[in-house]
Amino acid sequence: MLPEKPVEVMVVGGGGREHAICLKLSESSHVNTIFCAPGNGGTATCPKVQNVDLRVDDFNGIAKFATDKEVALLVIGPDNPLADGIVDYLQAAGLRVFGPKKEAARLESSKSFAKDFMVKNGIPTARYFVADSHRQAIELVEEHDYLRVVKVDGLALGKGVFVCKDKQEVLHALKKIFREHRFGKSGQRVVLEEKLVGQELSLLMFCDGRRLVLMPASQDHKRRYDGDRGPNTGGMGVYAPVDLYSRCRSVIHEQLVKPLQKALDARSLDFKGVLFAGLLMVRNEKSREYKPYVLEFNARFGDPETQAILPLLRTDLFEIFWACTEGRLTGLNVEWSSESSCCVIACAKNYPDGSSQGQVIDIGSLPNDTIVYHAGTKLREGNLVSAGGRVLGVTGIGSNLSEAIDKAYEGIQSVSFSDMDYRKDIGRRALVGCP
Repeated sequence: MLPEKPVEVMVVGGGGREHAICLKLSESSHVNTIFCAPGNGGTATCPKVQNVDLRVDDFNGIAKFATDKEVALLVIGPDNPLADGIVDYLQAAGLRVFGPKKEAARLESSKSFAKDFMVKNGIPTARYFVADSHRQAIELVEEHDYLRVVKVDGLALGKGVFVCKDKQEVLHALKKIFREHRFGKSGQRVVLEEKLVGQELSLLMFCDGRRLVLMPASQDHKRRYDGDRGPNTGGMGVYAPVDLYSRCRSVIHEQLVKPLQKALDARSLDFKGVLFAGLLMVRNEKSREYKPYVLEFNARFGDPETQAILPLLRTDLFEIFWACTEGRLTGLNVEWSSESSCCVIACAKNYPDGSSQGQVIDIGSLPNDTIVYHAGTKLREGNLVSAGGRVLGVTGIGSNLSEAIDKAYEGIQSVSFSDMDYRKDIGRRALVGCP
């Protein structure tokens, strides 16, 4: 049952995803105050929101604060605390939490675990091998010529995936991981995969442990530069919904959603929170039909997918979170707008190798139906300044994708800081029939 009066909520995290969550929760009549730990420059000025100076890995501090403030619901944003068991810890302290426990979060925190789960449950994924040493990885690459994708097993802020064009690039990636230790403990094991070619889709699902409720499909642009060039990043922009998903809905449901639902029914998957499937839609050259392959699972809202998806949500987000914690999504009708959205990320020029720090950010007058989500920002002596690699996300909402893209790019013209950069082609290829 929903609370009888407005309650206190706490959101753990400090990025664009958390700003989007806070802003949507602030619209709920069930919510009194939202505490965001640690938050950012955007959440600091968000309606109903108060930033709290607590790190996401300070489980004890978060539990104590939430208990003292009589917080009725905690929402966990980032992947690292989920992987480290924050939900288990907070629930043991008697708190209500939206997010998966540590074991379920292994779907994201261990790529080898996720691969095994997919194979056991008949979910299509690329051929792969797991290697626990540099030598073993090299031997596998020499033996299997199709292995052209290298993934560190653990969490790496979206930067631990190398999609290589030849064997030399694979060997170079393995050197970075095993010899140079670029990813620390996350790189002690790697997954070597077949390189597939297709169109990516992000499919996020609310899950209450019993039922999955799908959100509008979105498409992230992970490469740093226009034309999908350069290194992988945490995401340079995204749009939703995606026409390709509409055309392939039945095969995606048959080969992904049904196996996941079967795992929930069999209790071989115990998951409450947001389950995110990163899909690659591969087209058969003869039949011209698409087949979905799961590239990865995430155990939380995506960033920047959240900044494009939540503006389209019509149902009270607090009610969804509350229903998930009680295992009663079945009784809730989750509704979405028929509009489109596009989010463009404003980042530091040297991102992903570096970040922007302390640069004054100017946000001018924004067009209607445009939202600026803060990611790497903070308030310093009354000024909004940069504090990260991905600094802001500008989301445009329109009656169709073309209109949403135009509004996002019109909006980003109102944003500036000295070392700002952004991709100029987010969503553009979908306008010419190539999603």
